[in-house]
Amino acid sequence: MKLFWKTGEPYVLATGAALAIILVMSLTLVGVVMTNGLGYFWPKALVKYELKDGSTALGQITQQEKNPISGICRFQLKVANRDVLGQDFRWIDEKEISKSSQPAEAVLLERREHGNYFGFLQGVTAEGLSLTGATPYDKLIEARKLVSGKLDDTRKIKKQMSDLNNSAEGLRLKIQKLEYKGSEQNAAAISELTAVREKKMSEFTRLNEQATVTLAEIGKITAQMTDVAGGNKDISLTEIVALQRPNSMSFFAKCGAYIERVRELLLDDPRESNTEGGLFPAIFGTVMMVLLMSVFSLPFGVIAAIYLREYARDGLMTRMVRIAVNNLAGVPSIVYGVFGLGFFVYGIGGSLDSLFFPERLPTPTFGTGGILWSSLTLALLTVPVVIVATEESLASIPKGIREGSLALGATKFQTLTKILLPMATPGIMTGLILSMARAAGEVAPLMIVGVVKLAPTLPFDMNFPFFHMDRKFMHLGFHIYDVGFQSPNVEAAKPMVFVTTMLLLAIVVLASSTAIYLRNRMRSKYTTSTF
Repeated sequence: MKLFWKTGEPYVLATGAALAIILVMSLTLVGVVMTNGLGYFWPKALVKYELKDGSTALGQITQQEKNPISGICRFQLKVANRDVLGQDFRWIDEKEISKSSQPAEAVLLERREHGNYFGFLQGVTAEGLSLTGATPYDKLIEARKLVSGKLDDTRKIKKQMSDLNNSAEGLRLKIQKLEYKGSEQNAAAISELTAVREKKMSEFTRLNEQATVTLAEIGKITAQMTDVAGGNKDISLTEIVALQRPNSMSFFAKCGAYIERVRELLLDDPRESNTEGGLFPAIFGTVMMVLLMSVFSLPFGVIAAIYLREYARDGLMTRMVRIAVNNLAGVPSIVYGVFGLGFFVYGIGGSLDSLFFPERLPTPTFGTGGILWSSLTLALLTVPVVIVATEESLASIPKGIREGSLALGATKFQTLTKILLPMATPGIMTGLILSMARAAGEVAPLMIVGVVKLAPTLPFDMNFPFFHMDRKFMHLGFHIYDVGFQSPNVEAAKPMVFVTTMLLLAIVVLASSTAIYLRNRMRSKYTTSTF
């Protein structure tokens, strides 16, 4: 028995058991997220319940549970029609149900506001339109295609309005700058710019009126709906995002609807307080923030590690710096957020506003939260990881390689750039992978230095200077917090929490996998096993 403990076998078994437990926990987490996230997009049947008290209910079954004492099942039904019923979900005991069915004519309308609507289509009111559909549902699809074409024209008009607004805003800032200088020589330039701006604003007003008239015309086209209780409601087709009859859809039709929902999630903007719609702004903001963070943290972390390992003398100051770097890796992230707010936002950002944008004060330009300060704050948070990983990687290179290079006449800088850094690249990539994974999931510091619930514009667009580092942005991690804990209807927002979590995990896995692939290629190229 003593020999068994001396050989170290128990420790090997304990390590293997710990690894197995961690893998099971990780796979369970991923499985729960994917099950709840991927199932959210599949069109579920609309079930109609006739209850023993004479009432009826129509909705989708979201979950069921059994009473452990009585053994009676109860169902959670998503009844939608929030603007009519005042609630999205309802629990129904199995003993209360006298009859259940899945009517083929039941219609699901996905609306821009007030959530979904479940009911039955009675007809379509379309003044000025000649609809040739054989059934009310065919007429609804036909009218919706016409409305979609008009909405596309309206979006083009709004794109022109956005361009005009950006141009007018640029002119306003130029006028403001000239007025701040206060020179009489600028009066003519101010008058000229003012005239140009007024012309653009007049065109903006004209386009706005045109879009308003178009929306008012198509807003009169309505679908006449009846809910399961017999209540009537007219719903404008401009409010309908998608419509389905899930009980009469084939398997391939459901697959098509599933793909369309995934496309909406990845490419569209959120709506209904972020609980519905797409996540494109949050996905874009997360990826851009991580890339900017990597650009800032990797060079500084590598340079600091090179200096500490290859150039700094082993003295009290060097040891204190190493201790400080190791301690920084354990500082709570919210502390970095407070530091970023004080140093980057109010310090550097406020100074930039005073030096380069004094005419805009007290309205801040860089003296407020933005994606630039968020990226720099997370770069500070993750740079200790890069420093430690790079330094350990340089330390693992045999001393004989350095001595051999110097003996052959290479300078210390040439040895560093031609031999040491290429061989240390796999370790550097390991530090980058860890820093990217941590930065992608951080939320607390971002809440202070730039992330918002809903960003009206992206940090990157086609307007000069294209990259707008002063803009606030959306982030998947904050989106999870906002939808899961700040939504007025948490139960309805729960599926979106799982979907957003799944997307965040996918981005982390994709970024890490790419970095791991590059690291493995570099490791096979610069392997040190032969030395």
